[in-house]
Amino acid sequence: MKLAIMQPYFFPYIGYFQLIYAVDKFIFYDDVNYIKGGWINRNKILVNKIEYLFTIPIKNPSSYKLINQTEVCLEKYQIWKKKFLNTLRLSYKKAPYFEEIFSLVQNTVNVDNLSVISEIAVHSVINVFEYLDIKIKYELSSEYYANNKELTKSSRLIDICRMNKAETYINPIGGIKLYDKNEFREYGIELKFLKTKDIIYKQFDNKFISNLSIIDVMMFNSKDEIRKMLNEYELL
Repeated sequence: MKLAIMQPYFFPYIGYFQLIYAVDKFIFYDDVNYIKGGWINRNKILVNKIEYLFTIPIKNPSSYKLINQTEVCLEKYQIWKKKFLNTLRLSYKKAPYFEEIFSLVQNTVNVDNLSVISEIAVHSVINVFEYLDIKIKYELSSEYYANNKELTKSSRLIDICRMNKAETYINPIGGIKLYDKNEFREYGIELKFLKTKDIIYKQFDNKFISNLSIIDVMMFNSKDEIRKMLNEYELL
């Protein structure tokens, strides 16, 4: 079995989706500390030919809280949601797949019973795969692996791999300096790092801006084109 584990992000960049697509099971790491100033509740889209950072408002954000305990500021969220959807409409209304993708995003942010950022983030990722007609197998770390939270970072990942009898653990390329292949190999697990290849597509008539939210990718590309992009990576 190939396994990947990653914090839940809200409509992340395409490399996140490649990671999920590359494995047999994906685990949303929702019971680790929230990363203040990270990408869990924010990302970038295209506005007026430049990248624009959007951020879901968080109630008392703190790196001492777990992601699944980090609440969305519901009062500010209602204001943010209207502004965000309006920005999306103005920025992408002439994109080839605007209607269906705007509807997808609108349905995602309009869910009323999601009050913590991990739920909204997971919801956004699942909705994208459903749109692409791709079935994924996933779990939440808080539901199945809470008993090993006291382990060190790499030890807990290894323990989750062993519980799943995973032969291969795939991590984003950003973890190449954090995790040691030899440490995983001691437990019979092959550690690989996923590196996204250069993915370029037409964004109106603009100079291409990379690494934006998957929202941007979906606005300009068909389902078939995106499914092909999911394979545009290498494992190191």
